[in-house]
Amino acid sequence: MSRITSRNTAGRLGFTLAAVSLAAFASFCQAGETTPEAQPAKNWQAGIHRTDQVRQDLDVADREVIQVRVDFDAGVTSPKHSHPGVEVAYVIEGTFEYQLEGRAPITLKAGDSLYIPAGTVHLAKNVGSGKASELATYIVKKGTPLLVLEH
Repeated sequence: MSRITSRNTAGRLGFTLAAVSLAAFASFCQAGETTPEAQPAKNWQAGIHRTDQVRQDLDVADREVIQVRVDFDAGVTSPKHSHPGVEVAYVIEGTFEYQLEGRAPITLKAGDSLYIPAGTVHLAKNVGSGKASELATYIVKKGTPLLVLEH
């Protein structure tokens, strides 16, 4: 027999909101993007693979750290997006071009890092011939969506 508690209800609600957000994110970016050469871009939904590493509350009220490994297939570009907190991207392998709003594009290779301020619209593109991987570390306010898509 199942007991209904506020904890179970909150967990189910959180899971439902996460699923709805992911579905909306996926449908928004399904449309075919094109590269400057008018070649169809590789579909980011099939070409970006995330592996959660750490999710931990911080000693600062309402803040948490989230760390994710993100693998990009060759030629894949993320959609334009921002985060509700800072991101530190560390390139594990391959070559990325990061485009941060208001700045010139920057190319990073394995061993390089990039600080992305909270709310900064950006995208990442694997510009190498093979897989590229980054370790993304976020310090964000708990309970807020990790990703905000930009139009």
